[in-house]
Amino acid sequence: MARRAFGFLIRPRIMAKKGKLEKNERRARLIDKHAAKRKELGAVVRDPEATPGEKRQAMAALQTMPRDSAAARYRNRCQMSGRPRGFIRKFGLSRIAFRDMSLHGLIPGVRKSSW
Repeated sequence: MARRAFGFLIRPRIMAKKGKLEKNERRARLIDKHAAKRKELGAVVRDPEATPGEKRQAMAALQTMPRDSAAARYRNRCQMSGRPRGFIRKFGLSRIAFRDMSLHGLIPGVRKSSW
């Protein structure tokens, strides 16, 4: 069943599971909370002047931190549907939502190309 938005019919979107979205938000909060400490420890590990003992301590400290506080574990998701794949960073949308919105003229400056 299609719904109307701005006078156009738009396909219904299947939303991601709420648990997945909440987990991603929790990761974002953990990343913000531990970013400074991770950066500091990472600098010690990469520092060529640091002794092997200091590097070992820094690595051990990094390993004791929560896994989800690593920025690499955060997943970009579509703002409309929560879809994790086919993400277009510039617009914050998945390829499917981007296509639907652009075809209906809902994204300023974007239109279907033809040649």
